[in-house]
Amino acid sequence: MNSRLFSIIRKEFIQILRDPRTLMMILFIPVMQLFLLGYAATTDVKNVPLAVWDQSRSPESRKLLDAFRAADYFRIAYDVGSEDDIRELIESSDARAGLIIPPDYSQRLLDGDAQVAMVLDGSDSTVGATALSTARLIGQSHAAKLMQEQAARLGRSAGVEPPLEVRTQVWYNPDLVSAYFMIPGVIGMILFAITSILTATTIVRERERGTIEQLIVTPIRSWELVVGKLMPYVILSLFDTLVVLALGNLCFGVPVRGNLGLIITLSGLLLLSGLGIGLFASTIANTQQEAMLTTWMTLLPAIFLSGFLFPLEAMPAVLRWVSYLIPLRYYLVIIRSLMLKGVGAAALKSEIIPLAVFGIGIMTAAALRFRKRLD
Repeated sequence: MNSRLFSIIRKEFIQILRDPRTLMMILFIPVMQLFLLGYAATTDVKNVPLAVWDQSRSPESRKLLDAFRAADYFRIAYDVGSEDDIRELIESSDARAGLIIPPDYSQRLLDGDAQVAMVLDGSDSTVGATALSTARLIGQSHAAKLMQEQAARLGRSAGVEPPLEVRTQVWYNPDLVSAYFMIPGVIGMILFAITSILTATTIVRERERGTIEQLIVTPIRSWELVVGKLMPYVILSLFDTLVVLALGNLCFGVPVRGNLGLIITLSGLLLLSGLGIGLFASTIANTQQEAMLTTWMTLLPAIFLSGFLFPLEAMPAVLRWVSYLIPLRYYLVIIRSLMLKGVGAAALKSEIIPLAVFGIGIMTAAALRFRKRLD
């Protein structure tokens, strides 16, 4: 090999090894992508939280519930006492489906015309479609088993008509249109990605050009500098949100059933998180390239583990726990519930509170570190 070329290659390797940030990103990002794509990028939905209103409380109804448990697609998470309880759980996204067993289920089963109702949350089209087909299959399978048991007990061939029918109903998105699921997610990704990337790079750009020192020596206070730098991106991001909302409604027919003012207000909580992450990255990075790589290390988990592309129910338990550390996870539940379900803030408090805590926490930490760097 040419000695000059070898010297340049050796020099570049030495520089990489002496820069732990670059080395960590080179080694860590591919491993992170491998695990995210391997475990999170799946649509094999399992463990869908199910709310059950069992009015029969009979051995026959317990056998039906055992059939749903055995299928491994549903997880009986709530035992409720009314249809209103099921509606509240689905509106808050704590449950994705509801099973209603009538009080005369046992007698109707003996008569051969039992019916149970299955209510599904259609705001997530992937989960809704899988749950819809699975519920019907479970009902058909359990009905076939009951027919065989009846035939064996009576000593005759099985009847033609199944003794059980699972009647399904999809709420909020009856046709399971995928755009209803994706467009609210796009709003979240725009708010999170634009604010974090642009905030990080614009402040580092000032530092690279040397203009940050000129601003420091002016009478401008550090908090005024931070707010002044961030405010344009807040305004532009909220404008993008309104544009996507309008185009999604006009071009794709995505409904906006919730209060528009509440949508903008709660979007501000995600903006707080995105701005905080971008500001924090700007205090760590020395160049725009480093700032971009640092923010991408937060964006990759956000894309795969927030429920933006792949349902959380399809992920392993470990990754579902990790997703609770991602602010976009909470916002996607909020924006989809507001747009498709038309719920109020009270139904979303379990998402609003952690999103607010995360946003205020990261912004406070970033602002304190940024002020120290200015000093």
